[in-house]
Amino acid sequence: MIVNSIVYRQGREPEVVAVEDISEVIKQPDTFIWLGLLEPEPAFMNTIKQEFNLHELAIEDALTAHQRPKIERYRDSLFIVLKTAGQNESGEVHCGETHLFVGKNFLISVRHGQSDSYAAVRQRALENHDKFALGAGYALYCIMDFIVDNYSDTVAKLNDRFGDIETAMFNSEFNRDDLQLAYNMRRELSLLRNAAQPVEEICSQLIHLHEEIIPEPLRPYIRDVQDHASHVVIDAEEMREMLINGMQVKLALVSVQQNEVVKRLAGWGAILVVPTVVFSMYGMNFKNMPELNEAYGYPAALVITFGVCGWVWKKFRNAGWL
Repeated sequence: MIVNSIVYRQGREPEVVAVEDISEVIKQPDTFIWLGLLEPEPAFMNTIKQEFNLHELAIEDALTAHQRPKIERYRDSLFIVLKTAGQNESGEVHCGETHLFVGKNFLISVRHGQSDSYAAVRQRALENHDKFALGAGYALYCIMDFIVDNYSDTVAKLNDRFGDIETAMFNSEFNRDDLQLAYNMRRELSLLRNAAQPVEEICSQLIHLHEEIIPEPLRPYIRDVQDHASHVVIDAEEMREMLINGMQVKLALVSVQQNEVVKRLAGWGAILVVPTVVFSMYGMNFKNMPELNEAYGYPAALVITFGVCGWVWKKFRNAGWL
């Protein structure tokens, strides 16, 4: 459950801190604790609640996956829920969740589902000593920036697939697999849009409120995250709309092709009506049939039949039905 439990002090190397000692260590001046958890159990989260003095409602939400993205304030800390996104080996978009408890001198990340490790984020934060000295706000920015960058990477990869799917949509031949691929991508784009859209509101609150956690020097960085999230929403929505239009075009092309087939069948049916009427007349059991005793009666009937058929064929040909 514990991915990392590190205490950072100014002018000293990071140290591992035991969970049961956090309540004492966190009282020390110029101390920042970064705790990373992966799908923790309720009993363990109750310990975390006591050590960091967290609100029970926030702990309850953190234990439950499938939360909506949000930001809430409890006492002197913030509780933030973010959706994470990435692609598996088959290229399918998957989503997880990261729940964040942020105080003036601590950050707790709780990961649920499929989510990338934040080890690289911690390393990046440590390398920037000046900004890391600002406390939990910079660590929060690093995690949010990492999550939103993953949104952007996922949208870029979907865009690479989008061209092939769009080309397939303009093929008049009906192919169930093409429609299935388009529908799957539309669903994945909806997941990304729904994950990125709330980040804009979360960033807006962090920019205008909670100055004790996000001081003025960090607010341009949060605005940068907000801007990137906005681009993800716009790109995902544009591709989603184009896919919807492409699917409609695909169905329209299939309908047009079917109409062409129906028109050809109707044209040939009209042509075949003529010989059907003539030949069925000769098959009737009347005593006196026209031209039965005429030497040229049969050839004349054939010539007239084929002549009328040819005339009807020409009419349909000129009309574009054949």
